Amino acid sequence: MSAIHHALVLNLHQPSGNLEHLLSEQPWEAHEILYAYDRIPRFLWGYEDIARVHVSFSGTLLETLSNPEFQSRVYGIVDCGSMLWHYQNERIIDILGTGYYHPVLPLIPESDRGEHLARWQGIARHLFWRNTFQGFWPPEMGFSMELIPLLKQFGYRYVIVDSEHVEPVTPMRWHELRYRPHIARHNGEEIIVVVRDRELSDAQESGMDYVWFTKELVQRTQWCDFEPLVTTCTDGENGGWFRNTTNEVNFWGAFYRELLGEARKKGLIQPIFIKDYLDRFGVYGEVTVKTGAWNTGWHHGRDFTQWTGSQAQKDALARVRAVSEAVHRAWNAARANGLSEADTSDLNEAFWRLLRGETSCNFYWGEDWVHRCHADLDGAEACLWRYETGGS
Repeated sequence: MSAIHHALVLNLHQPSGNLEHLLSEQPWEAHEILYAYDRIPRFLWGYEDIARVHVSFSGTLLETLSNPEFQSRVYGIVDCGSMLWHYQNERIIDILGTGYYHPVLPLIPESDRGEHLARWQGIARHLFWRNTFQGFWPPEMGFSMELIPLLKQFGYRYVIVDSEHVEPVTPMRWHELRYRPHIARHNGEEIIVVVRDRELSDAQESGMDYVWFTKELVQRTQWCDFEPLVTTCTDGENGGWFRNTTNEVNFWGAFYRELLGEARKKGLIQPIFIKDYLDRFGVYGEVTVKTGAWNTGWHHGRDFTQWTGSQAQKDALARVRAVSEAVHRAWNAARANGLSEADTSDLNEAFWRLLRGETSCNFYWGEDWVHRCHADLDGAEACLWRYETGGS
């Protein structure tokens, strides 16, 4: 049997200020999260010949980890500067692009999406010492076809989407649809779509062993007359499976160590970077992707109900759109008048407060965090008022 190629993808995200809050209020939880981040490159060091892991950092998390004050505060727990340096190891880690403040991109105004992508690339290029990122991780895997031209504009070669939402345009069988990359097109632009296996990702999130994983992959790919790409994607710091500080019973020691050991012996499952798979095997056929997100434990991801299910969530998103329109009107007028950066400092602050208010976490927890969105929108409107009145 030919090799089964496995692409492991881990999403790492903390909303702005959350780690700082946890350090004060729930220090052990903060320690576990930081240890989980630090563990990834450290565990992989001994497997540079075979380990291949994709990692997505939200911009807010990178902002926190690179902040000198935060680095000093946690120095006795982890060395954030060294940790970020270790993530530059391109033999074992491929960094995926994403949105700075981790918004569900299809839910926010189209005029704001590019700024999230631009700001993320700005901080990531600086911290990871590279100019290009081939793959894109949509926050919460929230994707719609209208994002394709924007992703191409920012230089992305492929985007990861959830298997629940992928439908064939080119006739293909189930295993071809799920275990081969495809092309998706919108408004004259196209991008490669890499399909996340939802069920196997659920297992990766909750805990599994290598023997079960191997049997499951063999069964799922048994009819493939090509070398399949199996992509599993989860958070990389949430839940006891990833946070547990004892390697023998966490994801790395209880599962991935055995997978890497067998792969090193030319076993059936071979870790691979998605970009390398694309270079070797290319793509197959065309698909379309229905608008949706990944599953969130209790919800399937269709229609974004996790983030839009209550009236309070809907009202906050409507206010996001209204404030966004006001901010962009002011910016367009400022540009037309040729105002300097000093003259638009209040507008700059209004914009980043708007973007931060759009973070997915403000809507993910039902109505519990919606007030955080409104707090940032209040701040954005106050900045607009200062700008428009000259602070008077």
